[in-house]
Amino acid sequence: MEIKVPELSLVLLIGTSGSGKSTFAKKHFSKFEVVSSDECRGIVSNDENNLAATTDAFELLHYTVAKRLKNGLLTVVDATNIQPEARKGLLQLAREYHCLPIAIVFNIPESVCEERNAKRDDRNLGNHVLRQQRQHLKRSLKSLKREGFKQIQIFHSVEEVNQVQGISRAKLYNDKKDITGPFDIIGDIHGCYDECLDLLQKLGYEINEVADDGQNFGLQAQHPQNRQVIFLGDLVDRGPNSPAVLKLVMSMVHTGSAWCVPGNHDIKLQRKLSGKNVNLKHGLAETMAQMENEPSDFHQQVKEFLYSLISHYVFDQGNLVVAHAGIKEEMQGRGSGAIRAFCLYGETSGEIDEFGLPVRYDWASEYRGKAKVVYGHTPVPEAEWLNKTIDIDTGCVFGGKLSALRYPEEELVSVPAKEVYCDPVKPFLEGPESQLNNQQIDDDLLNIEDVSGKRIVQTRLRNNLTIREENSIAALEVMSRFAVNPKWLIYLPPTMSPCETSSQEAYLEFPEEALNYYKNQGLKSLICEEKHMGSRAVLVICKNEEVAKERFGVEGEGIGVCYTRTGRNFFSNPDLEKEFLDRVQKALEDSGFWNKMNTDWLCMDTELMPWSAKAQSLIKDQYAAVGAAAQNALAEVEKSLGLAQKRGIAGIDEQLKKIKAKQKAVSNYVQAYQNYCWEVQSIEDYKLAPFHLLATEGAVHVDKNHEWHMEQIKEICQADPALFRITPYKKVDLDDENKIEEVIKWWIELTQKGGEGMVVKPYDFLAYGKKGLVQPAIKCRGKEYLRIIYGPEYDTVPNLKRLKKRGLSKKRSLALREFALGIESLERFVRKEPLRRTHESVFGVLALESEEVDPRL
Repeated sequence: MEIKVPELSLVLLIGTSGSGKSTFAKKHFSKFEVVSSDECRGIVSNDENNLAATTDAFELLHYTVAKRLKNGLLTVVDATNIQPEARKGLLQLAREYHCLPIAIVFNIPESVCEERNAKRDDRNLGNHVLRQQRQHLKRSLKSLKREGFKQIQIFHSVEEVNQVQGISRAKLYNDKKDITGPFDIIGDIHGCYDECLDLLQKLGYEINEVADDGQNFGLQAQHPQNRQVIFLGDLVDRGPNSPAVLKLVMSMVHTGSAWCVPGNHDIKLQRKLSGKNVNLKHGLAETMAQMENEPSDFHQQVKEFLYSLISHYVFDQGNLVVAHAGIKEEMQGRGSGAIRAFCLYGETSGEIDEFGLPVRYDWASEYRGKAKVVYGHTPVPEAEWLNKTIDIDTGCVFGGKLSALRYPEEELVSVPAKEVYCDPVKPFLEGPESQLNNQQIDDDLLNIEDVSGKRIVQTRLRNNLTIREENSIAALEVMSRFAVNPKWLIYLPPTMSPCETSSQEAYLEFPEEALNYYKNQGLKSLICEEKHMGSRAVLVICKNEEVAKERFGVEGEGIGVCYTRTGRNFFSNPDLEKEFLDRVQKALEDSGFWNKMNTDWLCMDTELMPWSAKAQSLIKDQYAAVGAAAQNALAEVEKSLGLAQKRGIAGIDEQLKKIKAKQKAVSNYVQAYQNYCWEVQSIEDYKLAPFHLLATEGAVHVDKNHEWHMEQIKEICQADPALFRITPYKKVDLDDENKIEEVIKWWIELTQKGGEGMVVKPYDFLAYGKKGLVQPAIKCRGKEYLRIIYGPEYDTVPNLKRLKKRGLSKKRSLALREFALGIESLERFVRKEPLRRTHESVFGVLALESEEVDPRL
């Protein structure tokens, strides 16, 4: 014998001590599925037989059961469970978590239980206790069904228990995760048969008349590519031909070309056909009048079909959920009366609005689930995504249109209503159009809980990344006080690691180590780009202000934004920023970028020069101050030593030599930072050097190699050479020693001319080596530039020897994690996920910047 239980259920083992519950549980259920009251006693008191610990033990048992049911896990309670009050709390948990309660009763003869207990060394229960338990069990047998158990299995003998070969897990009726589509999901039809046919044909379905076999009603509708329709219910009422709609839907469901969930109007019709006393309101009277022309057999078929419909379905490995009125995350894939009611009617407050309609809670605005939820029930002028949910009831019967969502394409297809078949009680097509869509309106208010505290962020490139609470607090401080409008903030760039310490005596960094890192990872080709000494700037720019409003939800802030790597506005002068963005947009227009990339917005990573434009206070307060103080002080020291030298004091020559060396180092230091400073009076004094085209509409360009990025950027730069600076680069074949020598020589020439150095990148944007994802880029900085970072005398022998002991592991780990988070934020934005999902990754990048890593690296 095999016992079937739903794969998500709460199984109570009910029986007296010695009836074999624990043995049965160990044999037929896995270790973690069973929650034992004896084991809970042991956990809280170190003694499974300590009856004084029973209260604490059952608190732990109920807590554990609740957590397992919340996580959708089959749970077996191994306790006597012979009294109604003992079962009451567990049944309440089953209702709370929408799980089916199952009872397996061990009504074993009392003599067998007495014999077993007599043989137990760990516990000695008197026979009077067993008799009392037996009496409770007998009374319980009569009330289990009334208490709410959906399935009851009773064993009356040891032989019956031993006949059980296994426990099989039955999938719930709503579990269709193995069916992945593609689907065409159609909203509320309400008897609009002609529009339904038009929509199916527009979707590519072939509808033919065939012989009536009693199931297809003479209709056959199929898609040449085997797509399936999902009807979201409310097939009937208010429209002109509800019976024809029922025949079409029933035919498609019976032939396997469609699925259907029930709507509240469908259930009302089913109840009427079943003889229930139902008010003939809201279009049911018209439907019943239309049904009078149909034979009684059809009435019976409709009744049985509507009764058989499942409240909701979960498709595509849990990524798609469909229900008539929507469904919360904690209800998905479960079964209960409460879930069915929610799927049919939604959630209401119990109040009535001015139109006499129930006031509904906006569950979609609070939805945080992984699955996309497609629903109808409430007519809307346009179907719009909100937190991965979409209402596609566009009110065909009220003169709107009949809409379908193609999945997984997420393309909306609709046909207009041929006429207004019913006047809506509450107007939904009138009034001014909203300037922002539902998601943008919802994104206006960001929840602090979405970005604060310890967080684990799932990324495509690096799986789960942990953000510590103390770091997220620091990120929140920066974002809330200094950042640009959060709606622009779709990406923050990662930090970049330097190359390993050079083996050459006179260098701290040298290209050979950067090239060898990738070579040792097994890569064959690299791109080496000149590193500009400016300020990192992210540009988000739109074709026009209308695009900024439609795609980013930003109104009255121009066509875009330019912000720093910490999310702060790059320009303090709004007029200068507008002029700058207009120039960039014009270059994109003149280069044909918008048409070529089929987009109307762009996010790109750039370097904006001069360095002094953004780092003016840093240069003045730190670098220039150090240089001036050192030059003035050392000049005085040299003067004093010169006087001492004239007096013939011993040892002065050696001291003068040291001072002159210091002066030379300070002079080089001042010259190093001055190379990256020039006066800025207008937009003409800026130079922009883009190096990544990060994302456009529908695409994050990590699938393109770096050479593609540089060539596309070159075309943009050529459209405005006065503003843009083309970044020189070289492609390196790591198997070609000549190419390696050539790029090293190029680096030496760049740095000797005062350049910062170069950035070495894998040829492919995403590259994997022997240990997984490799560093997205490694910087190799020039000898003189490093004076700015480490100080004027960093290259003296003792200092250089000490600096060569620096460690890079933390920096490289940080670079990879920030890179993964940055790409994740862009991919989420491009997928049009809620802004909070994009910000989870953006905040993560900024939070990681608070980690203790040497800032000079």
